[in-house]
Amino acid sequence: MNLLQRLDAGIALADDERMLLDSVQQLAREAIAPRAEHHDRTGEFPAQNLRDINRLGLNAMFVPAEYGGAPLSYLCYLACVREISKACASTGIVWATNYHAMKPLIDWGSEEQKQRLLPRIAEGGLGALAITEPGAGSDATGMRTTFREENGQIVIDGGKSFITNGDVADLYLVFGKWAGIADAKAAISVLVLEKNTPGLSVVRLEDKMGTRASSTATLAFDGCRVPRANLLGEPGDGLKILFASLNKSRPSVAAHALGIARAAFEDAVAYINQRRQSGRRILEFQGVQFMVADLAAEIALVESWLWSLAQRVDAGERDFGIEASVLKLRATDLAMKASTDAVQLLGGYGYCKDYRVERLMRDAKITQIWEGTNQVHRQLIGRSFLER
Repeated sequence: MNLLQRLDAGIALADDERMLLDSVQQLAREAIAPRAEHHDRTGEFPAQNLRDINRLGLNAMFVPAEYGGAPLSYLCYLACVREISKACASTGIVWATNYHAMKPLIDWGSEEQKQRLLPRIAEGGLGALAITEPGAGSDATGMRTTFREENGQIVIDGGKSFITNGDVADLYLVFGKWAGIADAKAAISVLVLEKNTPGLSVVRLEDKMGTRASSTATLAFDGCRVPRANLLGEPGDGLKILFASLNKSRPSVAAHALGIARAAFEDAVAYINQRRQSGRRILEFQGVQFMVADLAAEIALVESWLWSLAQRVDAGERDFGIEASVLKLRATDLAMKASTDAVQLLGGYGYCKDYRVERLMRDAKITQIWEGTNQVHRQLIGRSFLER
């Protein structure tokens, strides 16, 4: 086995988790990967991929058993994200967004909320996380969506942009500001909005450079009414829920990026092991070996950090926000570098859509932008060293 294969074999999964991951790898290799080019070219939502994923019961892995789930470790979840994303980055995003959107409900929801809402996700429903607005990206306090209480209901007005699964979700976790609280941070609150609620509309779907089969929607809320029972916690609890949730979703974004990086690396290595120039395989040239060595070393180090952080989360640690930022930053920069280098190593073919490295390069870019731009993560890491 090579360096990366040994690293994969050493992931500390329980026996049942290893069997599940083997099934996910087979599904990704035999069904999801062969469809990826079609979904990229057409932008068609990968509905069959999601049906196949649900047949394996993957949505249930992060839902507690008492709400219809079959919980497995965070480590196993991240390994599945990487494998699905390696086969099709769009499908990886669609599926992982269920975790990003519903984990706050699992961690912060009331017993009644979890009993009522989580079985839908465990059975294969889709979630969406609605935070970003045109004037509120990295700075969530700039959001303008409002919540106001009226006759035992919460009325939502405003809109969200760049919402993954926004047109297909069954449940939306929506962040907004509670009317009557003047402080921008203290006003942020969060609630669950259910599919087909009157006043909820999809304004547009984005035509994107990459991850084209993962729908990205602009949403409008025009007097949407939801039961007050759908509010997570109390008015003003939104910011602490948001920060806690991002700490667990950022390693998931890193796993997604590492799936892209591994796909690009493996495609490039396979090609340069076969392609010859001047009577020699391309991988026999020292300069190319240096490129491969740098990529392999970075993949090994970042993936080791991913598995290490996952084990810390599974052990119950809570204070890992800076570590999550380091992971997200390095993994997503690596995805961009690995896919760009893969295009370079394939030469003219790498620039053609006949080879998937062209798609991987386009898919990789968004990972440096969402869940906090990498510039924001550098700022978070850097200022963590300020002496208090």
